Amino acid sequence: MGEPKPAKRRRGRPRAFHDQTEARTIQSLDRALIILETLARGDGVSLSELAERAGQSATTTYRVLSTFERHAMTEFEENGQLWYMGPGAFRIGSVFANRTDTLRIARPIMQNLMRQTGETANLGIERDGQVMFISQVETPETIRAFFAPGTLSLMHASGIGKALLAQYPHERVREIVARHGLPRHNDRTITDEDALLEDLDRIRRRGYAIDDEESTAGMRCVAATIRNIHDEAVAGLSVSGPSFRLTRARIEAVGQTVRDMAAAATRALGGPG
Repeated sequence: MGEPKPAKRRRGRPRAFHDQTEARTIQSLDRALIILETLARGDGVSLSELAERAGQSATTTYRVLSTFERHAMTEFEENGQLWYMGPGAFRIGSVFANRTDTLRIARPIMQNLMRQTGETANLGIERDGQVMFISQVETPETIRAFFAPGTLSLMHASGIGKALLAQYPHERVREIVARHGLPRHNDRTITDEDALLEDLDRIRRRGYAIDDEESTAGMRCVAATIRNIHDEAVAGLSVSGPSFRLTRARIEAVGQTVRDMAAAATRALGGPG
């Protein structure tokens, strides 16, 4: 009998795949991505400010930005001497967003939700204990909510965030709270864990969550979860708008509409009706 053949390594992974040391990372690329991620959190940032936020030298930061600019990942505005994210970053980010069936299925439902409620419809998922908005259908109204794709929001002060938290075990909720805390945005923000758990119980009973100006004064949001074939909450669907249009008198009717639309998306994903 011959010697046993070595196990084939999986395609797309090098022989040192299981090496967990820093030697397998490219430090210059790591620094470049830190700079890009830092830029993405601002809306026009000067070189010196970006370098300080990213913890890099101005020279390194400039070289990274200039390299990304060649690939349209960043843009430089001469008048204000400010750096911005470029269209190349959007194209790459769109690949991630389009990878999931949830977005493909939810998009027409979001359009219908916007038409029925007259307010902006949003789709968000959880990423590392925060809500990441991945798609939006804006209302034509002049005053409206806006979340750029990729925007992150803390879950305790977000309609989608609370809708998702309501479906998680208490241990998972406490883990997220321990990691991110319950920072106060204004006097309406829930900053007590017991109060948050009580609110999550109410959300489970009625089937939708309400952000009653808890994140931004003057803006309300109503959200419900989308579930997959395994009955897992994989995304949140919401409408958001100014409180003078999305009044408390409208909340129940809007909540039922959002809940029904989320249920339609759930059924389309093969989840429970």
